[in-house]
Amino acid sequence: MNKQTGTRQLTGAQMVVKALKDQGVDTIFGYPGGAVLPIYDEIFQQNDIRHFLVRHEQAAVHAAEGYARSTGKPGVALVTSGPGATNAVTGLTDALMDSIPIVVLTGQVPTFMIGSDAFQEADTVGITRPCTKHNWLVKDTDDLPKVMHEAFHVATSGRPGPVLIDIPKDIQFASGNYTGPKQVKTSHYQPRLKGDMEAIEQLVELIETAERPVFYTGGGVINSGPAASQLLRELVDATGIPITSTLMGLGAYPASGKHWLGMLGMHGLYEANMAMHGCDLMINVGARFDDRITGRLDAFSPKSIKVHIDIDPSSINKVVKADVPILGDVAHVLEDALRLWKARGRKVNARALQKWTAQIEQWRTVDCLAYTQEGKVIRPQYAVERLEALTRDHPNRYICTEVGQHQMWAAQYMGFEAPNRWMTSGGLGTMGYGQPAAMGVQVAHPDALVINVAGEASWLMNMQEMGTMVQYRLPVKQFILNNERLGMVRQWQELLHGERYSSSWSEALPDFVKLAEAFGAKGILCSDPDDLDDAIMEMLNHDGPVIFDCLVAKHENCFPMIPSGKAHNEMLLANAETQGQITATGAVLV
Repeated sequence: MNKQTGTRQLTGAQMVVKALKDQGVDTIFGYPGGAVLPIYDEIFQQNDIRHFLVRHEQAAVHAAEGYARSTGKPGVALVTSGPGATNAVTGLTDALMDSIPIVVLTGQVPTFMIGSDAFQEADTVGITRPCTKHNWLVKDTDDLPKVMHEAFHVATSGRPGPVLIDIPKDIQFASGNYTGPKQVKTSHYQPRLKGDMEAIEQLVELIETAERPVFYTGGGVINSGPAASQLLRELVDATGIPITSTLMGLGAYPASGKHWLGMLGMHGLYEANMAMHGCDLMINVGARFDDRITGRLDAFSPKSIKVHIDIDPSSINKVVKADVPILGDVAHVLEDALRLWKARGRKVNARALQKWTAQIEQWRTVDCLAYTQEGKVIRPQYAVERLEALTRDHPNRYICTEVGQHQMWAAQYMGFEAPNRWMTSGGLGTMGYGQPAAMGVQVAHPDALVINVAGEASWLMNMQEMGTMVQYRLPVKQFILNNERLGMVRQWQELLHGERYSSSWSEALPDFVKLAEAFGAKGILCSDPDDLDDAIMEMLNHDGPVIFDCLVAKHENCFPMIPSGKAHNEMLLANAETQGQITATGAVLV
């Protein structure tokens, strides 16, 4: 080792493992192939980094996402060239949409063969350019350490996201100079953390005078770290301003909190959507005005002054024009806003806020999530409510989901008291996400209760990962709401396509209990609501992986629902009686 430069001679494969260790990585999810065998050989010769062999490369990336989202640390996946890399694309895009910090390492054919259509060659950098925050093709072994350290910096700084490093096989074999992270300069990428104080002062003035304010929060609060969630809670509770959240932001403010409105958006709660429509001050904290939140843009929160706090400059004014844009890290901005608000006397428009709270309480009386469980068929809402009731007091519970109706019911009926306990695919809506993500969560938290709330169609997309969970004794619980339908597709076909159910169910589903047993796991079947609690407890008390096949009503719809092209005050509710209540209670306070 050269003491003056801090460098030492290593092969490229050794550099990869050394850089991962220097970055604090203890876990990799991957699948070997010819183009990454030198790296796998180095992994074999050490004990500091655990490698988990998945059954499909997409699952490796989703598992890295689950690890990252539940820990706040970057997740790492390792896959081979060609199909290995292309199979990772869905996970990369999912992480990009939801701002999840992951580092994906891909093998590549030797540098002298690039462009020759060699075996398992693909233009990985070209293919993944649109679905990563940044990517690199390493052509010189001496560059590899710098690229590795830069990759972790880029993935975790500013708005987090996925990065990819494509490493040709000859670079892995060749020797070069290894440089540690302290010797690598990353000053060229330093996102702005502190918000403009004039804009923050403007925000505080608006908080002091607003008559109908609402906090609209997103995944950026959670990505900013525990301090951001704590500061948000303090500001909300001190001001008394009601708060709602996107799907990605659940848990940043506790579901049991006094000012919690529930989730916002297409399948959000009636009171949350009505408050968004009727507010005069909207404070967007770490959200990006996604179309599932805004509904019809020209009717979105039409009478509000809009404040937007975000660390990503490209998100501000991209969809909705911000009257007060604040570029900066959520935790830093909230800290400055809270300090300034306290220094100015902790003022709010108390009388108007009291009136606004009364209006919200009136909207709550609609009881938009009400349903009736009767007969011998399990309503999916009831299944999720019982799961929530029987697990909410567990000291270390993590919930993942697949994508579809079950995902929305989980968001509606399950409460999250802390950040980083809810893992779901928001922006991309990736079916097959939940099972491998839950695997990553369980690896990160071996003693935790990890449950994947699934639909049978989504779950089947990555069912092979049961093999991984059995191999590594990961006791994830798969809670499948089995309606034998592509539930959300079927719902849209019913409501918007004249009940023409085109290819929205399978007539050849497996016996999930036998499938579980074939993998070496436990299978449980429940079809009677009277047996549901006991069956859930059987699942929870089993010390290994479980597939719980919960047969539910086949044609249940998920409400509330804002139809495509409609405004927040044009929600569809579960039944005509409840829908009729809107006429009596739905007038927006002005």
